[in-house]
Amino acid sequence: MPRDQEDVKPWQRRWTAQGTAIGDWLQREILLAERHYEKFTGDPPKFRMARTETGAPFFEDFVKTQRFFEYDGAQFSIIGTCDGVMEYTSDTGEVIRVGLEIKSKQTSYSETSKLREPKEDHVKQVTCYSLMYDVDYYLIVYINTSKKAWNMTDEEFAKSPDYKVFGIEITDEMKHEVLQTFADVTHAIENNEPPALDLDKWTFNNFKTSCALSLTEAEFAELEVKVKRVLKSRLPDWKKQQYYDALEFIKAVRANANPRV
Repeated sequence: MPRDQEDVKPWQRRWTAQGTAIGDWLQREILLAERHYEKFTGDPPKFRMARTETGAPFFEDFVKTQRFFEYDGAQFSIIGTCDGVMEYTSDTGEVIRVGLEIKSKQTSYSETSKLREPKEDHVKQVTCYSLMYDVDYYLIVYINTSKKAWNMTDEEFAKSPDYKVFGIEITDEMKHEVLQTFADVTHAIENNEPPALDLDKWTFNNFKTSCALSLTEAEFAELEVKVKRVLKSRLPDWKKQQYYDALEFIKAVRANANPRV
């Protein structure tokens, strides 16, 4: 079935565009720092943006790539591009490649202060980039465009920072886990054995209608039971609402396809 025709709201379009602009801004700041750091400090910069063979900065469409893998009897590829790969020069002069992933937060100034570790999906994302670009160290940078106030004391800023950075070392175990996930998906497609519908991934699922119509009666009944458990749980209200809305959408699609349902 084709992708759903998404009804993208104006504020959603602006939101995603602003998120992209945040990434562009930080990439430019790094390039500016690389150029002017020594003039202001007297020392060469520890970080610089890596370059391609043609001299272009190592990010975005300059390095878009597709890499093929064979794992657990499955063949698949990962395609895309990254926010950047930098070069870090240690005190001993060793040059280490470090990946850069930029994420924007835009709803509340307290979002960054609540982060204790990078989000799991973001760690898996940079693990994919590690496989694509042979980079074993990554910085995940969260930039918050919502600020508490223009005038803040140092103590207030420490409690509500507008950015937070997490350093990640990509291990072989992390790589194998991601490769196994893609291999499992490939095997599921080949064997026509779709996994259970995951409502945690519902918001950005581009095939909601297809998923709703392809559920068997038994799968739909199981989904209803799961949503009832979620609604009675101690999960936050926004999470419960996500499950409730997803189930209501699925019910509506199935009812329209079969008015007697």
